[in-house]
Amino acid sequence: MNTKLTLTIDKEVIEKAKAYAKAQQRSLSNLIEEYLKGLTRKEESTEGDIPLTPLVKSLKGALKVEDPESYKYKKILEEELSNKYLK
Repeated sequence: MNTKLTLTIDKEVIEKAKAYAKAQQRSLSNLIEEYLKGLTRKEESTEGDIPLTPLVKSLKGALKVEDPESYKYKKILEEELSNKYLK
């Protein structure tokens, strides 16, 4: 269930955030919601005890995959790393 929230934010920040959201083809509400979810979610790292940097935390949720089950990120990562370092 969604509910309305009123925030007071610097006008310039809002303008830049709206432009960023538009460039990402997302709504500003969606960006803020995903950011707040990330803040309130218990941080889990797939690497064990390695803490996530603020940059990595800010990127969480930025990639939208239509079918997560078919997305082979490990294979893609392996291929890209091979292309970068083994050629």
